[in-house]
Order: sequence, then C-alpha cells, then structure tokens
Amino acid sequence: MKLTIFETSDVHGYLFPTDYQSRKQEAEFGLFKLATLLKEERKKAEGPTLTIENGDFIQGSPYSYYIVKEKQNAKTLIEALNLLEVDAGVIGNHEFNYGVDYLNTAISSAQYPVLCANILNTSGEPAWDTPYKIVEKEGIKIGLLGLTTPYIPNWEHPENIEGLSFQSAVEAAKKYVPILKEKADVIIVSYHGGFERDLKTGEETEVLTGENEGYALLKEVDGIDVLLSGHQHRLIAEVVDKTAVVMPGEKGTYLGKVTLDIQKENDQVEILSMTPELLSVEGVEPDKEMLETFLSVNDEVEEWLDQPIGEVYGDLEIKDVEKARRVEHPYVEFIQRVQMHFTDCDISGTALFNNSARGFDSVVTMRDIVLNYIYPNTLAVMKVSGKDLKEALERSATYFKINNRGDIDINPEFLNPKPQMYNYDMYEGIDYTIDVSQPEYERVIEFKYKGKDIQPDDTLEIVINQYRAVGGGNYHMFDASKIIREVTIPMTELIGEYFNQFSPVEAKVNHNFKVIATK
Repeated sequence: MKLTIFETSDVHGYLFPTDYQSRKQEAEFGLFKLATLLKEERKKAEGPTLTIENGDFIQGSPYSYYIVKEKQNAKTLIEALNLLEVDAGVIGNHEFNYGVDYLNTAISSAQYPVLCANILNTSGEPAWDTPYKIVEKEGIKIGLLGLTTPYIPNWEHPENIEGLSFQSAVEAAKKYVPILKEKADVIIVSYHGGFERDLKTGEETEVLTGENEGYALLKEVDGIDVLLSGHQHRLIAEVVDKTAVVMPGEKGTYLGKVTLDIQKENDQVEILSMTPELLSVEGVEPDKEMLETFLSVNDEVEEWLDQPIGEVYGDLEIKDVEKARRVEHPYVEFIQRVQMHFTDCDISGTALFNNSARGFDSVVTMRDIVLNYIYPNTLAVMKVSGKDLKEALERSATYFKINNRGDIDINPEFLNPKPQMYNYDMYEGIDYTIDVSQPEYERVIEFKYKGKDIQPDDTLEIVINQYRAVGGGNYHMFDASKIIREVTIPMTELIGEYFNQFSPVEAKVNHNFKVIATK
C-alpha cells in the first residue's frame, strides 16, 4: 500500500493569491492555490491520503487581521480548512496572538481534530484534550501526534496564555510516541517548530533555547516515521536516518508531501520506502469554488484596506530598507514617536520587521499601515539599567558584519536558516554609535541620554514591543519582571489613532544613532 501525507504550514492567513500591496491577485502563494494542487495530487495518489495543517494559520495577513478586528471569530478562516477536508490540525505559536478565546473560536469551528500534546492546562493535562489521533487506512493504523514549540511564553503577552504551561516537545514526544507505537503501525509527528542543528552535520544553527527541537526529536525519540515541521519557513524535504522530514515554507508557496510504500504481512508492517517532496504552487490556478465562497469577505477586506487614515508632510517612503537600518529613516522615527506618545516615555526601540517595509506615501491608508507594521504587537514600558540597555544595543549590533570588501553587511546568522530582520532594533531618545569593525558586544562606542554618558547603574524607562520586552529574539537582558506598565492596544490601531490626532504628520529625523566602520 502507498500512503501519501500532505502538509500545509505557516499559511498565516493568506487564502487568496495576493500580498495585499494592491488589489491584484497574481502572487504565487495562498491556500486556494494549495487547494487546487492538493485536489490534483489526491486524484493521482495510488492509495489513501492524509492532510495535516501544521499551524500558524489564523494570524499574519491583512485578511486575518480584518477577521479578528471586524468579525472577532476565526470561523471564517477555519471554514477554508474545512472545505479543504483537512484530517488533523496543529496549534502554532501565532495562534495565541489574539488570545485563547479567539483561538478557541478556531478550534470549535474545525471539523477535524486539533492536536497538541505539549501545551498543558492547570491540571497538567493537554489543554485541548487531543494530544494524538489514530486513523486507519486499508488496515494500516496511523498515529498522528501534534506538538508545538514551547517557547511561546518568551514571545506572547501573559494574558494570551493565562492558565497554560508549555512542555518541551521532545519530552512530550518521549511520552506519547511509545504509546502510539503500541497502537499504530506508522507514526507521524506534526510539529510546529523547526531545527536547531544542521540536519547533516549536527552543528548548532542557532542558540539552543528550546524554541526549535526538531533535530532532538529525530535523534532522541525512536520510532518517528514522518516528521512534519514548520515555524522557520524553510524549505526542507529529505530523509534523516529513517524519518521523512518536510517543511513547506510559508504563505502556501509549497505543499509538503511524503509518500510511504508500506507492506503488511502476518500483522507485521514494514515501510519499504519513503519519498519526501515539496510541490510548488507556481503557475497553479487557485481553486475557483473556494475563491467564490470567500470573495465577498475579501472584498470587505480590500475596501477596509483602502480607507484613508491620514496624510504625510514630507517623505516617509522607504526606498532602501537596509540603508534605513544603518541611517535613521523618517519612517522609523515616526514609529518611535507613536510609541513614545502613547506610553509617555522618552526612550523607544523598534525594528523594520522585514524587507517589504516601504513606508508611507503622502496619503496613508490602512493598507499601508498593516503592510508596514505586520505584527499584532502591543507596547510595554520597562524600567531597565544602563547596563541592560547597552547589552540590548550590543545584541542588535550583531546584525552587522564586515564583508570581504571591508563594507558593512548583514550577519548571515540573521538570514539563515530564517530571516530575522525583526531582531535588529533601533532606538530613539538616546544618542549612540555602533562601530561594526569592533568585536561583537564591544561595538557601542557612544551611549548618551540627554547629553550625558549612560552609566551601567543608571535607571531608564524605555518602550519596546511586548515580544521584545519578555526577551524575544534572545534579548536575555529583558524579561517580564522589568515591565512597569503596558498599552494593550495593537500598534496598528495606535498608528491609525496617531494620524487621527496629528495628521498631517511631518516626516523628520534627528539622526540620533550612527552605524559606522572605523577600520
């Protein structure tokens, strides 16, 4: 018998083939393109199939943001997966961005089991009662185990995960995989997490925080036949030892596929071969039925995105996003002003989250705001020491390196295995200089507040987003104990309100920081 397993992961609310930069639907991604490909592949399959949704589905696009803001119920999103006839789903870390109540609207709308073995309730049991599921196909019993990265408390607002605890994915797998081996012939682990080590050499590819435990799952947990992965948005399709591994990127650009050739004789099951693949949706037409079903809601989204929010006096357009990280840009300073205004704080830190940020034209719409500020961040004001803030700047300064030509370039660690531009912060309200030619963590050569050198034991109030405030991005000098107040309104709404109060907004910059190379 041949069993074919399909995986979607990290779709992030992109149903239609559009990036919402405009109303064009010409992007080579989206769930509806996956739907067409999936239907074709199911017809071609020689035996039974299973389809697993691996998490990070209800957050990430302007469409999904509109759903939570205007509909306040994830059913509209989950209905797309119901039509896709998903066999099981897994909870991703971004499923918590809008709180457990909103997540529960997604789970209750799903016509398939949502699996999660390592997120526990106050009784120490799986919070959603379904750690795994057994399905039978042509006499073969298949065990499906769901796991989620346990690093969520390091990113998420405490209110959004109240009453939950997060266990290591490896520890949960060590508990449940032996149970599944007693009940099933084939074990599939669907893990919303990635890989902390190179799959071939075993070398560390990141700091071993527990965020990603995929390599440990492969090496420490015996009996996993298929490992479906995600979170890192990488493209992976290979066999590691005796386990088929896939990770299908993001936004529905690829469909993960694993084909198992299974033989059963005298109640003994053997996997004769395994073939992991990634199938691109490039050139695939989106599913017409699904397009029509969700078109009216998408029209609402497009109208909402085109609402004018305010005006700009001057130039807030980003033409070179990397230059804007080295030389302060008026858009960056504008975001800092918004943060400082709504928190009554005079030191602010923010990032340009990805390379798609393009700033604002003279007339600003909601489309502009959500495309530039892509995360549902809220703000936290922290009381930190001068030492803490200096260490944070030094951590940010590791974003840069000197290349072979002697020019300032990007540290590859911020590009691979996953782009992490969002972990480089710029600050307003202090004056500082980063000298990239100096050794890492010795690069901040000027560090002043109100004209005076900041001392290690000085006490400062700073505003940063909540993800960073709890240490997200390996900013270990920050943690929740240093938060003194919060603004729990998402930044996208605060930006809109700032325009409401102060439009037209003036584009200006004071160049309070410099990134240089003296050698």
